[in-house]
Amino acid sequence: MKIHTMRRALLCSVSGMALAMTATGSTAQELTEGEGFLGYLVIGNNKRDVQTDTATPKTVLNAEEIQDRQAGSVSELIDSVPGVTLVNAGTPTGAGINIRGYGADGTYGSNQKVQIQLDGATMGSEELYRIGTQLYTDPALFREVSVIRGTVGSYEYGSGVIGGVVNLETIDAADLTDGEIGLSGRQTLEYYGNADTRVSSTILGWQPTENLEFLLNYTYREQGNYTDGDGNEVANTGYELPSYLVKGKYSFGNNADQSLTFSHSQTTSDEKDVPYDAFAGTTTFGNVDRYTETTTTSLQYAFNPIGNDLIDLTATLSYADQYIEQDMVSGSPFAAALLNADHRYETTKLTVKNSSYFDAFGVSHNLRAGGEIIHKDRLDASSAPGGTDKRFALFAIDEIDFGNGLTLTPAMRYETQNIEASADGTYVTAGESFDNSELMGGISARYAFESGFAVFGSVAYTAGLPILDDFDYATYPTYMTQSEKAVTYELGASYDKVGLFSSDDQLKAKVNFWQTRLWDYTSGTEYATVDRVNTEGVEVEASYSHESGAYVDMNANMSSGEWVYVGGTTADYTRMPANSLGLTVGKKFNDTLDVSWEAVLTKDIRSTPGYAVHNLRATYDIDTGFLKEAQVRIGVENILDKQYTPHLATRAAAGRNIKLSLAAAF
Repeated sequence: MKIHTMRRALLCSVSGMALAMTATGSTAQELTEGEGFLGYLVIGNNKRDVQTDTATPKTVLNAEEIQDRQAGSVSELIDSVPGVTLVNAGTPTGAGINIRGYGADGTYGSNQKVQIQLDGATMGSEELYRIGTQLYTDPALFREVSVIRGTVGSYEYGSGVIGGVVNLETIDAADLTDGEIGLSGRQTLEYYGNADTRVSSTILGWQPTENLEFLLNYTYREQGNYTDGDGNEVANTGYELPSYLVKGKYSFGNNADQSLTFSHSQTTSDEKDVPYDAFAGTTTFGNVDRYTETTTTSLQYAFNPIGNDLIDLTATLSYADQYIEQDMVSGSPFAAALLNADHRYETTKLTVKNSSYFDAFGVSHNLRAGGEIIHKDRLDASSAPGGTDKRFALFAIDEIDFGNGLTLTPAMRYETQNIEASADGTYVTAGESFDNSELMGGISARYAFESGFAVFGSVAYTAGLPILDDFDYATYPTYMTQSEKAVTYELGASYDKVGLFSSDDQLKAKVNFWQTRLWDYTSGTEYATVDRVNTEGVEVEASYSHESGAYVDMNANMSSGEWVYVGGTTADYTRMPANSLGLTVGKKFNDTLDVSWEAVLTKDIRSTPGYAVHNLRATYDIDTGFLKEAQVRIGVENILDKQYTPHLATRAAAGRNIKLSLAAAF
């Protein structure tokens, strides 16, 4: 079925469903306000909340879902988001994140088309040959993970964002202490049967005063080689991953309206005699000893005076440092330079932004505006030219509420760049530099009806400024002055209704159609022959919950794309995710037991067969009488031991995997 046909059919079905539902039930406000008002009715047993109140295609994973998914890596946490697919999974070194067909491509684990931010620090985006996304941070460190798909919500995070943004927020001491003075902690132990995986996560939160809090986390994860659905061991999928996080916050000022927050995390990986090609896991290039150390540090000042809607200021100074040391163990002498290459890239960034609420010209504004100074320094290597990339950016996003259900949100980003080579390369000479600048922006509109139905649309333009890797090409004088450009159009509808079939249920649904055109293509190995890339798709998220504890979550993705070569010929764009459907059905019993079944179905795409994988999960809360919290989690992934290889992956997925987690908090 062609994508435009699928879009038309899906739009008709979703719109018809939503319009029919507007005629039934009452709104949440009608159900809860009036005489005898006792508060707003809150219904929500779902694993994930659908973001129906915004035109931005955004998905948020909270702490409960992060723990529930029992993921082995950050990449595995978000692979259930529509439009997100992984180039491999199961190991941090050989996994890459692809959103809407952009990002990891099997040759490079990351690029600037997908931005990854950890507590405000920019991570990844380096095009390291045959090495994964370099996102080694352990999932146990996070309290929330959000994924913004596409360009429209990206302007305060970076330029050249076509695939999307992954925002990672580390846990706070207050998440443990509940803001009360004292010491709290949580210990989690996990064991996964497939690959003999062992995990220990220890978190301590201490609040000596109302205005001062500290947090310490240490997580150790060890995994052997996993087996696929046919019982075959998949070589080079084992690893050890120790991580730690230190965090502190001091609040001061009038009514504690100011704060300083310090966060420092580090994750290391030490692999011995493993293939250099972390994606394919083959010895084509040879074997290496590879040590990776990822460090992220941030210091944030916040000022939000009570009673002043014009000031909600944050200033964040962040530093991200990743060091990869490689020593050749075996391989062709001709590949020695590649196998012995050490990589290090450091990104220092200062971001200052302010949010203001005010009325002007008869409408209400929520204006976020700020600026960034970014300094990236990369070590020279045989497969990754070194140098410095200095940038300055200004951005503004104004959410304009007309008070009649209509909201317009114009956004812009202006970015300047000075990029300089630090060493002589095959083509470039040390000290050569280039200056570039781009103005980019977009606008979204959303109209909400009183019935709970809303429609929205957006257009967004972005430009990816040249990167240090472009010094690799013989045509670098052209590529170092030419940005990649893309425009994305989105159109969608959402529905949010409390009291649909009864007074104590809730339905949330959101469907989003998107189309992206990328031109002045300079990234990837096809740079010399590709003129532009056209991609389009539809994403659906829905949830239904009942006060009885029953719930249903659904997400779906359908997309396609084409290469347009110089000369006008076309071909299928090979990096699009497979069409997929995810469905979760579950029930919570008296806030004690949560049982759910999840099915993940994908359609055939080119040479990759489709598959259906089923997972079971159960969480039981134990009332010990002396612990603040005690939980047992049991998950069975790939229950039927299905043999399959996901599209874009280069190795088979894991077979049946029984996961057990024990957690206790005091």
